[in-house]
Amino acid sequence: MRSGATISLDWGKLKFFLGEVRRNFTRNAGMQATAIGTVTVTIILLGAFLYFRGMLAHLTTQVFSQIEISVYLSDTATPAQTASIRTAIARDPRVLLVQLVPKKEGLKELRRRMGGQVDTSLLSQNPLPDKLRVQVRTPEEVAGVAARIRKFPGVASVNYGQDVVAKLLQLSTVLGRIGIGIILVFVLIASIIISNTIRLTVFARRREIGIMQLVGATNAYIRLPFICEGFLDGILGAVTALGLLAIARAELVPKLAAALPFMKLSESGIDPLALVLQLLLVGGAVGAVASWISVGRHLRI
Repeated sequence: MRSGATISLDWGKLKFFLGEVRRNFTRNAGMQATAIGTVTVTIILLGAFLYFRGMLAHLTTQVFSQIEISVYLSDTATPAQTASIRTAIARDPRVLLVQLVPKKEGLKELRRRMGGQVDTSLLSQNPLPDKLRVQVRTPEEVAGVAARIRKFPGVASVNYGQDVVAKLLQLSTVLGRIGIGIILVFVLIASIIISNTIRLTVFARRREIGIMQLVGATNAYIRLPFICEGFLDGILGAVTALGLLAIARAELVPKLAAALPFMKLSESGIDPLALVLQLLLVGGAVGAVASWISVGRHLRI
């Protein structure tokens, strides 16, 4: 008998709790719509940023994989010295590949690149030195590896497109910081709007809340409907944003790929399921945390 009474009592509490959430959510429809809309904009920005960051990461990896260090050997370097330099470079854990390009092969490559624009048959001798082509595992390590190679005896010069590498790394860092800054601003705006929405609900129901306290309702029991209200705002905003992002992806990405064929855009660096879960988690968390803070500040319990 006691078990049946407990079940009935728990169902009654759950029914009351769901009713409180529904009533809170529909009390200020205009503010709720504003809160959901702000979360939607925030999640759209975050989703677009993460999506294009994944595409750019793949593109950047392709670009950086083509960056190599050209190590030009001095004319006086002996075959033994060349082999020693090559072995020393290959032992560096930062180095992925070391390839010897003899001067004859280097001249052939030059002819292919020039495409007949320069008549190399007029050369009485090959002016190119032997070269080592070095690929590094990560772009951040290129400068350090090049600096070490310069110190080897028998190395005439080292070139890796220093300016290009530095600018690419700087651009990647700046774009990442700008994107994060914009997202944080909109997360703050969404949190403020949700917090104000919850505060208005708390203010409108202050007498009811006082009665609930008098009859022994716990703090958590009073707070939880407001937390769920904010969580619902965040989830609805995130779901709306995901729908709009899906439409934008279907409409814009193929056109962008067709307009920029040389960039070779790819989604291989993006996990769609993980991205959806991340955006839903962020939306729900923004709403719940903002509600928790608002209730803590404006509800005297």
